[in-house]
Amino acid sequence: MSEKERNQENISEEESIKDQVEEILDEAIEEAESKDNGSSREGEASEKEQLKADLEKEKDKFLRLFAEFENYKRRTSKERIEMFKTASQDVIVSMLPVLDDFDRALNEIRKAGDKELLKGVELISNKFKETLRSKGLEKMEVKEGDTFDAEIHEAITQIPAPKDKLKGKVVDVVEKGYKLGDRIIRYPKVVTGK
Repeated sequence: MSEKERNQENISEEESIKDQVEEILDEAIEEAESKDNGSSREGEASEKEQLKADLEKEKDKFLRLFAEFENYKRRTSKERIEMFKTASQDVIVSMLPVLDDFDRALNEIRKAGDKELLKGVELISNKFKETLRSKGLEKMEVKEGDTFDAEIHEAITQIPAPKDKLKGKVVDVVEKGYKLGDRIIRYPKVVTGK
């Protein structure tokens, strides 16, 4: 369902709720007028009390319907925001391999020693990274010696620790991790020491 169709559906639902509220109020007014015209002076006091009770009942219905409508608006607004976040997340996740390729290309060009080519590729890479950063992408800082945490790291292998102080810690980062806002969209892949 497209965004336009969802918006039209939301508008039609809002109009439907408004129509229901108007109908309830019209019915209450008609009922009050019909009872008022047919009343006699003797039963006028009890009919007024009955009308007041009916009016209170209709006011209560109206308030409940209005509260339901406000909750509906809040819920659809929240769903819309979540949808936009999810849509951008899919695009950014699909761009992460391109970001990795830029890093690999820069490493190879540095080894080759072509300074002009390196400068051009660095400009493109930096612009690409800055564009993704402006959309909320953050690189997760993980380095050798960090304590391994299964909540934020993905261990791909475990090797004997080259130093005693690296036991149970990150020995190497194989693939960088990224966050989009507060959500981790790719966990860093690490090698741990045992």
